[in-house]
Amino acid sequence: MDLKFSHVDVLVENLEVACSYYAKVFSARISKSFTWERDGLHVRYAIVMFGTERVMLVQPIAGNLRDLMDANGEGTIYRHCYSTPDIEVAYDELVAVGVQPEDENGRPLSREALQSPSGVRIIWLPKRFGHFSIELLEERELEQFIQDAFSTRA
Repeated sequence: MDLKFSHVDVLVENLEVACSYYAKVFSARISKSFTWERDGLHVRYAIVMFGTERVMLVQPIAGNLRDLMDANGEGTIYRHCYSTPDIEVAYDELVAVGVQPEDENGRPLSREALQSPSGVRIIWLPKRFGHFSIELLEERELEQFIQDAFSTRA
């Protein structure tokens, strides 16, 4: 599978406070914030850039990520995210080795339902090791999303 590391997702209690901290302490660039709300999952998030490295800060409002933060606390790194040139090829390769891609709530994801609320096509691998998960995103769409997130900073 053709993958490139993209970022980690980190849970925070207050998105603005966390973003301000990283901007002040590390001179990190902070994107505008976004909301993801679908099927009971509700989060706010922003991208933090340290040079070329990225971290996604995620403030859970409701759903499984809120439950995860309540159980494990702020600062929980719960996901590694990778980009791939063709998400459908990645989907097919996973299925071929017996892995059923999932949606953000852990339900089976069909090949026709890869679109996320952010516009980037995305899949998750089933969680095999506790609460840790792996996310795959289509590279071209992800990079455009990130570029737009910083160019339209509100």
